[in-house]
Amino acid sequence: MQYRYGSHTVYKIEYHFVFVTKYRYKVLTGDVGLKIRELIRQTCETFEIEIVKGAVSKDHVHLLVSAPPNLAPSEIMRRIKGRSANKLFETFSELKKRYWGGHFWARGYFCVTAETVTKEMIEKYIEHHFEPKIDDSFQVE
Repeated sequence: MQYRYGSHTVYKIEYHFVFVTKYRYKVLTGDVGLKIRELIRQTCETFEIEIVKGAVSKDHVHLLVSAPPNLAPSEIMRRIKGRSANKLFETFSELKKRYWGGHFWARGYFCVTAETVTKEMIEKYIEHHFEPKIDDSFQVE
């Protein structure tokens, strides 16, 4: 298990995100697909988000990322989707015609935490951390 280190934190927080193009248009191919990958990499690097694995499909993106604890999933998506849409419209003017409303990505996204430690493992660790005293779910040594 690889932990990441901040100035005052040790953490391992991983999220699996899936987000789709507006109207599920299949535009993430060729140069657009390569550009979106580059933009996502740049944005993640800027905010110290490590891409564990990723895939750009024709109409959606899968990302497994390790993120610092000061970034909420909603903030991660806001940064990635917002910056990438703006830069794509700057680079590929033909996309502006297809997405005349100025929104490249569909609203919302899928997000789930990638677990390496289960809830049961945490409960057992906490239970066995102290000498057994009383049947209580919140112990003090």
